[in-house]
Amino acid sequence: MKVELFVPCFVDQLYPETAFNTLRLLEKSGCDVTYNSKQTCCGQPAYNAGYWDEAKQVGTKFLNDFTENTYVVAPSASCVGMIKGGYNDLFTNTIVHNKCRSLQANIWELSDFLVNIAKKDYFGAELEGKAVYHDSCSALRECKIKDEPRQLLSKVHGLEMIEMQDTDMCCGFGGTFAVKFDAISSAMAEQKINHALAQNADYIISTDLSCLLHLQGYIDKNNIAIKTMHIADVLTNGWLESTEY
Repeated sequence: MKVELFVPCFVDQLYPETAFNTLRLLEKSGCDVTYNSKQTCCGQPAYNAGYWDEAKQVGTKFLNDFTENTYVVAPSASCVGMIKGGYNDLFTNTIVHNKCRSLQANIWELSDFLVNIAKKDYFGAELEGKAVYHDSCSALRECKIKDEPRQLLSKVHGLEMIEMQDTDMCCGFGGTFAVKFDAISSAMAEQKINHALAQNADYIISTDLSCLLHLQGYIDKNNIAIKTMHIADVLTNGWLESTEY
């Protein structure tokens, strides 16, 4: 199975190990993975800020960077949701309409792809402790992903998964929302983290590093004894051997 890896720009800049772990998971699933080093951004920051002309320019490059009839997999439901939904606003009834629709049908968030396309949910991962799963807005509402991450995490040795209160509530990040409305954003992060702490969780796990970046910032600022982890990092944790890239 041929797969093209899409590494969102903030993952590339801030969490490169998650990108490598995504590659490792795809290869362990039997996929033939290619990576276009010229790829950049999907255009979501500009789109969410209301700069649709600029977002369209970035989105056009994205459409040219990937093959429309090959699976494209990303470790970010937020970016996948942008392409599946936001691109309707940018490219419907344009010259790239058909190419856009083809790519929209073939792009997948990592956990969704592993469970529903690759048909793999066990990777021999190990992680001791209790964890809660945070349903990001994009994963749950845009990509309709809920059971897949939980199925994967239930197979991690030593990890006890517990459902927290309001798991589907927003963490408060929301891109520029966290900048424009920082007080509200921080209060939402505090609420999310308190729900996790109420379950005596050691980890908050999600499909979206944008959410985890926001939550970890609040955790670090307030010296709270909990850690955030992306699902790709959990599913490769404890591997005895890892390929160097």
